[in-house]
Amino acid sequence: MDEPQDSQVRNLDARSLRGLAHPLRMQLLDALRFGGPATASQLAEKLGESSGATSYHLRQLAAHGFVADAPERGKGRERWWKAVHKGLTFDDSLLTDTDPTVRGAADVYLHEAAGSQIQNLSTWLGNRTAWPEEWNRVWDMSSDTLRLTPDQAQELISELHAVVDGYRDRAPEADTPDAEQVRIHTHLFPIETD
Repeated sequence: MDEPQDSQVRNLDARSLRGLAHPLRMQLLDALRFGGPATASQLAEKLGESSGATSYHLRQLAAHGFVADAPERGKGRERWWKAVHKGLTFDDSLLTDTDPTVRGAADVYLHEAAGSQIQNLSTWLGNRTAWPEEWNRVWDMSSDTLRLTPDQAQELISELHAVVDGYRDRAPEADTPDAEQVRIHTHLFPIETD
């Protein structure tokens, strides 16, 4: 995939991928990206981990440039962390890298990302009745099957990403009434047919 123009999106390379491809590190990064700055203790409680484990993995994420200190939030010795980038891109060539540890890290990353997306949807399905009626009328879980060439598939992916980017540019201010963060998942992959 091509790296988006947004400098807030980081393109994963072999080194950074190895630093991120761990289930807890990916959960920590997502928690900071979508929930805002937090301490290791707060993240430990949220994720059901020990603060020692979250502290260790936050330091590893920092060493690879994914998270940084948020000193404006801390008081005294309290250390707050924040995500450095709003998003990540993944280069498919990592799946065919000559180094087997890179290929393994790529597999871990993709499987963890897929699991996280499934968890996002499951959480919504379990909690949707707690949301206002307006949000219960506008969610989507659709599936379709098309017959495409690889070039057409790439064109469709690019067009879908352009639509999402267009809405990113139109995002309302944080204090806009009724505005919420929404999660958008797109999946396009070939399937075997009989």
